[in-house]
Amino acid sequence: MTLGRKNRRVEKSGDQKSVTMELMRTLNELKRLVNPVLDSRNPDHHYTLVQWPSTCPFSHRREVNLQQHIRKEHLTEEDSRSLDSGGAENSLPSSQTIQRPSIKTTKKLLYKQPSVLMGRTNVVTVTPWLAPIVWEGTFNPLIVDSIYKPMHLSIATTVFAVGKYVRFLRDFLETAEKHFMVDFKVHYYIFTDRREDVPAVVLAPGRNVTIIPVPGSNRWQEISSRRMEMIQTTIENQIGKEADYIFCLDVDTKFHGRWGAETLSRLVATIHPGYYEQTHEHYPYERRPASRAYIPAGEGDYYYGGATIAGYVRDVHKLAKYCREQLEADAANSIEAAWQEESHLNRYLLYNKPTKILSPEYLWQDFKAKNNEVQIIRFSQVNKNYAEVRPNVKKRK
Repeated sequence: MTLGRKNRRVEKSGDQKSVTMELMRTLNELKRLVNPVLDSRNPDHHYTLVQWPSTCPFSHRREVNLQQHIRKEHLTEEDSRSLDSGGAENSLPSSQTIQRPSIKTTKKLLYKQPSVLMGRTNVVTVTPWLAPIVWEGTFNPLIVDSIYKPMHLSIATTVFAVGKYVRFLRDFLETAEKHFMVDFKVHYYIFTDRREDVPAVVLAPGRNVTIIPVPGSNRWQEISSRRMEMIQTTIENQIGKEADYIFCLDVDTKFHGRWGAETLSRLVATIHPGYYEQTHEHYPYERRPASRAYIPAGEGDYYYGGATIAGYVRDVHKLAKYCREQLEADAANSIEAAWQEESHLNRYLLYNKPTKILSPEYLWQDFKAKNNEVQIIRFSQVNKNYAEVRPNVKKRK
């Protein structure tokens, strides 16, 4: 009986060693395969922000890899201790301990649990090609900011203040400082023929202005058409070396509410406030086949406003270059598209789908009131007398 018990103890001891060796092999395999390993030993770190590498530069700037996620911790504190320390005889040699990747952590985020069953029901929030349409109620600013702000992104913003349009610049800049990409590095590039009229506006730390002289014109259509060429060349000469994202915005506008990182994506377009309730047969597309902006009847997704264009610097550069080339081709044939660069923009976006679309909240018109769909106005075109501010518009009698 004593011999039998001794043999059983030997067998049990052998089983323990086998289990220990199997555990060591399993942990080594985890070391090789698992990336990232979530650090759950600190109970104050309820969420972790995993920083994945991004290695695709554009003009000496990194391409922002949007494969970054807030991931909820899977391991409890007790589980973590059992894996890391598990007793003296089961502990791994220091050379075999799991090397945790470098991660950035946020403090505990407290927010209402999202639902897959409840949300906006009176508007469409995703396109047929699965690009999100950003409306109030479709994103949580707390979560969005916790993802993007630690990236220390640089945002270029172009604005054209040519001729009498320079009068709108102060309101644009002052309201942008209150609402546009707050706590991000923002570089405003102001294109103007009236440098002396550019207002001095107090900017937040990390935000600055560059003034780029441009010629004036006796035709507002020419000013509008030249915008794409100037954006293209400025990206090539300067912005491409400095920024991660670019926003091209109209100056005769004001910010009224948050415009933040929820608007960031590879190629971003904004639905025109005048046509979001219409079907494409009512859109002011260029319908003449002779124009390079031509969109045939029966085609079209949405009508996009030219007042807001955004995305990765390289993608906006590609768009601007395309529009400039098509504008020049039309000009060589004595054709001017119905709405100049906006017409060419809509053709480009029809065949090169945007990866994110901003709702009319991000491009409203001051003479319109909020409604059931547009619950908040973030950015709006101001009321103005076109005959007074545009050089070749006839005044009404």
